[in-house]
Amino acid sequence: MASKHEGGARYHFKPWNVGRWVLWGLFAAVLVVAPLIWKSGFALTMLSQMGIAIIACLAYNILLGQGGMLSFGHAVYSGLGAFLAIHTLNMVAKGTLWLPVSLVPLAGGLGGLGFAALLGYVTTKKAGTPFAMITLGIGELVWSMSLMIPEFFGGEGGISGNRMVGEPVLGISFGPQIQVYYLIAVYCFICTVLMFALTRTPLGRMLNAVRDNPERVEFIGYSTQRVRYIAFMISGLFAGIAGGLAAVNFELVTAEVVGAGRSGAYLLFVFLGGAMFFIGPIIGAVLMVVALVLLSEYTQAWLLYLGLVFVAMVMYAPGGISSLIMMNLRVAAFGKLRPLLASYLALAGSAVTILVGAGAMLEMVYHLQLNEALGPELKFMGATLNAKGFDSWFGACFVLAVGIGMFELTRRQFSLQWGLTQEEIEKEIKRREAAV
Repeated sequence: MASKHEGGARYHFKPWNVGRWVLWGLFAAVLVVAPLIWKSGFALTMLSQMGIAIIACLAYNILLGQGGMLSFGHAVYSGLGAFLAIHTLNMVAKGTLWLPVSLVPLAGGLGGLGFAALLGYVTTKKAGTPFAMITLGIGELVWSMSLMIPEFFGGEGGISGNRMVGEPVLGISFGPQIQVYYLIAVYCFICTVLMFALTRTPLGRMLNAVRDNPERVEFIGYSTQRVRYIAFMISGLFAGIAGGLAAVNFELVTAEVVGAGRSGAYLLFVFLGGAMFFIGPIIGAVLMVVALVLLSEYTQAWLLYLGLVFVAMVMYAPGGISSLIMMNLRVAAFGKLRPLLASYLALAGSAVTILVGAGAMLEMVYHLQLNEALGPELKFMGATLNAKGFDSWFGACFVLAVGIGMFELTRRQFSLQWGLTQEEIEKEIKRREAAV
């Protein structure tokens, strides 16, 4: 950067942020190395879904975390992008359109951008609760239309396609899942970098200002509606790319992708990951795939467990997992983390005790309701429980009660210790400032 003075031009160079380069390098390395460690077909499928979910959750967080816009219908734009991508893929297969399969997700992105420009103009006229209600209404409207327009949405069966079209380029036909994964990984890395760059632009900063103090933004001459509208379109673009990648990955798009369940999943897991930090939606996306794929296979009560975890996070960590990480990094930077480790272990142990007791009770209830024909016995965490036996119920209740008691005692002790630690950190900060 150059600035001219009377004595001539003077150049100032900003030093490189080495830590940021290291983090991005690690992120790229994880994307490259992950399928080399987990090589099974199931693992590749999960990794592919995680890459897609990262893009979708980061796109949603442009609205929620950066703009303070709570949307209940953001799956509309990823879903419509998926439908346009699968139609584009079918046109390529028929020969009516020439386009490399690797660029088909961009068609989904353009679709998401187009629909966000169309619907977002109305949606962003309002903010706060009215905005949330409008997005909910539009989401329900689009989902109902998916059953009314089978020519575009394919009815209940959806639209299927074939990603192995055209001649392979450099041996890449996108038939093997590993090739599809690396396509998703490339898009994931590029989209993540672009969305992070957005947070450092004047538009990203103004979006934060609209979130924090919209009246002041209007006072200094900016249109809050225009800022929200531009952010909404950018979010729709990236959501559409995620939908396009999902269409290529699954080769099938159904009406479920525009439903309220998908929109709710984006909201839930972005909140769990932490909407106020850029890494939060990435954490939430990984958790979303783990919950929807692994947890749903392990137990029929997975939605109930997910709801309980969400309630616990709202009560004890409303900033999400990323906020817990950042707070503890701050404590570690001042050398105060070691005294807290014992309390963390106690909290974790009591939380696990609660989960074991509550989980045993829930699994027995579900077994009686859904699998009674198989007999009263069931397996839970390596133990055999009798859903109709007094001993099993008494044991589960006892473990739950002990866990709750331990957690409450530990939480109170930890709260006192945490408060003292924060006071010490504040004193250290003031001492350093005074020394300067």
